[in-house]
Amino acid sequence: MTQSQPSLALHPLSLAEIAALVGGRVTGDATVTVSAPAVLDSRHGEPGGLFVAMAGERVDGHDYAGGTRATAVLGSRPTSLPTVVVDDVPAALQTLAARSVARLRERLTVVAVTGSQGKTSTKDLLSVVLSGAGPTVATHGSCNNELGVPLTMLRADAHTRFLALEMGARHVGDIAHLTGLVAPDIAVVLNVGQAHIGEFGSRAAIARTKGELVRGLAPGGTAVLNADDPRVVAMRALTDGPVLTFGRAEHADVRVQDLVLDRLGRATFTLRTSGASARVALPLVGAHQALNAAAAAAAGLAAGIPLITSAVALSTASLSKWRMELRTLACGATLLNDSYNANPDSTRAALDTLAAISGRRRIAVLGAMLELGADSEAEHRAVGEYAAAHADLVAVVGETARPVADAAGARAVAFPNNQAAAAWLHEILTDGDVVLVKASRGARLDEVASALG
Repeated sequence: MTQSQPSLALHPLSLAEIAALVGGRVTGDATVTVSAPAVLDSRHGEPGGLFVAMAGERVDGHDYAGGTRATAVLGSRPTSLPTVVVDDVPAALQTLAARSVARLRERLTVVAVTGSQGKTSTKDLLSVVLSGAGPTVATHGSCNNELGVPLTMLRADAHTRFLALEMGARHVGDIAHLTGLVAPDIAVVLNVGQAHIGEFGSRAAIARTKGELVRGLAPGGTAVLNADDPRVVAMRALTDGPVLTFGRAEHADVRVQDLVLDRLGRATFTLRTSGASARVALPLVGAHQALNAAAAAAAGLAAGIPLITSAVALSTASLSKWRMELRTLACGATLLNDSYNANPDSTRAALDTLAAISGRRRIAVLGAMLELGADSEAEHRAVGEYAAAHADLVAVVGETARPVADAAGARAVAFPNNQAAAAWLHEILTDGDVVLVKASRGARLDEVASALG
């Protein structure tokens, strides 16, 4: 992925200028200049950078200012480094990002992506598409909240042509808040699923929240909507601007056709519009990635990038870590590490992918899917039934995921923790096996994947 040389905005800013932008005061040398990225982790600070010090319940970032390589601090109290002191650090960070990007809008196209699943993968694919047309800054990993979005915005500078932002939400109003910082020129809505339904309470509430991205479009901005999801298609009514759709449906503006998978579950397919078609050989695992690629290509069209150009770029794509990572273990087994996060829909997609990969035995290692609210037990049981139909063995980790094992029946083996699951896998995995690791982030099943080598 090509990214512009990172700086704070159009030009370096002094602490005095930053303080004026965010309504703070400077302790220390106000002439100190910030010209490198802002960071939340003191260990990631760079010379010329800004360390954003947050005071949490357990850790106070201000205490680590002396150990960072960053040049200055944005915090709520003075530190050993020159510091812009404000009452509300997150609000100041957001204000700084909004005002910095506002200076760049004349030549900057902002593309935002949301959805219940697939956000990060689609953002990664979108970044590849956009980077071929100009310097692009995109969200790192899944830094998609009220802190991650402004940190990404602050990596844009005068050379940046495209800003690709992943926007997530846990509550109604979260995305509206983010679009208040920067109104996207192109808004991509992937789906309305069950992720965080325990927080939202219903799919209707999730749909309202995802729709905030369309409502937040800049004047004349384009909505890119999933033609296969009725809740997403209904978001046409939320904008008077142009709409492009993607999907497998016949009426989709960018349509996925003729999809086939190779023995490792990698998709090859045709993207077709009313006036063009292009074949894509996606180097990613899973049929569902074809839909994400169509979303990225549709957003590319909205940004003026021809379909064939996007298709060529997509054939070189890669994803953020722990998302459908495929590798061969020392024992000869194949590991499909999709451990970053999970919900019922994404887990079924991962199980579909497991079933599509050629192997001797297919083993699904599944942990808890969190934030499902009152439906948690029923959703875990439904995934257990699905897993039993798609895997030869189902290893279930943790008490919360126990209903998966109950529903999977004779194919299931239950383990109390990650260490026990990893030890069992070490004993039973042999050449030709394929093993999927999938759970919500809180289950930390990446530990199991890491333990396998």
